Amino acid sequence: MQAILIEDEAALRLATAQTLELGGFTVQAYASAEEALPLLRADFPGVVVTDVRLPGRSGLELLAQVTALDAELPVIVVTGHGDVTMAVAAMRSGAYDFIEKPFASERLMDAVRRAQERRSLVLENRELRAARALHPDTPDLIGRSPAIEHLKVLVRNVGPAGVDILINGQTGTGKEVMARLLHAASGRKGNFVAINCGALPESVFESEIFGHEAGAFTGAQKRRIGKLEYANGGTVFLDEIESMPMALQVKLLRVLQERRLERLGGNEGVALDCRVVAASKADLLQLSAQGLFREDLYYRIGVVTIDLPRLRERREDIPLLLAHFVQEAALRYQRPLPQWSAQDMAAWQAADWPGNVRELRNFAERLTLGLAPSPAPAPATTAPPAAAAAATTTATATAAAAAAAAAAAGDSLPQQVDNFERDLILQALSAADGNVALAADNLSVPRKTLYDKLKKYQISPGKK
Repeated sequence: MQAILIEDEAALRLATAQTLELGGFTVQAYASAEEALPLLRADFPGVVVTDVRLPGRSGLELLAQVTALDAELPVIVVTGHGDVTMAVAAMRSGAYDFIEKPFASERLMDAVRRAQERRSLVLENRELRAARALHPDTPDLIGRSPAIEHLKVLVRNVGPAGVDILINGQTGTGKEVMARLLHAASGRKGNFVAINCGALPESVFESEIFGHEAGAFTGAQKRRIGKLEYANGGTVFLDEIESMPMALQVKLLRVLQERRLERLGGNEGVALDCRVVAASKADLLQLSAQGLFREDLYYRIGVVTIDLPRLRERREDIPLLLAHFVQEAALRYQRPLPQWSAQDMAAWQAADWPGNVRELRNFAERLTLGLAPSPAPAPATTAPPAAAAAATTTATATAAAAAAAAAAAGDSLPQQVDNFERDLILQALSAADGNVALAADNLSVPRKTLYDKLKKYQISPGKK
């Protein structure tokens, strides 16, 4: 955690720097804005704390320069001469927070820590967007459940590492989506090559994976580059790897160990630089105990193992997923967005969804086309998963009630969404005791966005 401090009073500069250092920040302190400017750049990973009254450029002038450089670089403005007008001007100019002297160290540290957390999220999102720009076809990992948030952290941490990965998950849980996200996060410039091991006949498997030389077998009239070689510099995704023939498991193991392959019918080794992401819907360790999968290959591909949750283990994500899939389907088929009630959504969240996210996507398409009946809810004897029960919050219950009332009143889907958003903002302001900055952080939106929405919904910040 880093902080740039600009304060012209030497004693206060020293005391404030010590406070920040005790809070875990690395501090660079200066007496003027001119001294600090060379350190400010668009990728600065920390926070700026500046006095308003400074020799030379004022703190508000510095704020304007920082905002022009990077509008999401948090600046906390401190002054002993401020008033409400100055505070409003600073906030409108893009200040993250405004603190009046004298201030308690706890007040400063609370603002700086929140600003640092916000900055870290902004930079992480930029890195992900940059990676996505290289791979625009990469799908999103949609959801806010603890299980999905954990997977997002794994993608950020493991994606750039380059290790081989094993993804475990039932049919329809999104194994290829996860593999594509890992490829995008890796920064690799080569191809993403997906191979369904269960769909390739054993007779052509070796040629497809490893390639062949001309004359290697009847009909091989010219050299063919295999999937692994085609993925050089990129990622190869081996789906349903449990279906790979045992003889080829041995050859794949050797290729992964040596990072070299020989085409079928050839003697010359070919250097290989590709990441392998394998996926299975079966327990490979159990299969290896039964002699149906090589144990050494299991440990070779499973340097990192990622387990994908079933949809019924993340029921709180169903509204987000369904809204996303319905919008895609409406655009594809040129149909209006379908409407549903809170009772409909409750039934869909209670359903079993054995086909997981894939089944939900298919249901969304049928719903958009007007062909989908409501899915049968899970049996009453089946207790809801603990994770789903824990994730049910007061906010969700309130929103569901509001949605039901809106549906009963005949409101359109956009109107229902606006009502839902307004209720969430009111609850966030109430939880933050009317503090707009804290509410914006809790909602993970820029402060300007929240102010715009307060104006849109005619909400006073002091309103609970």
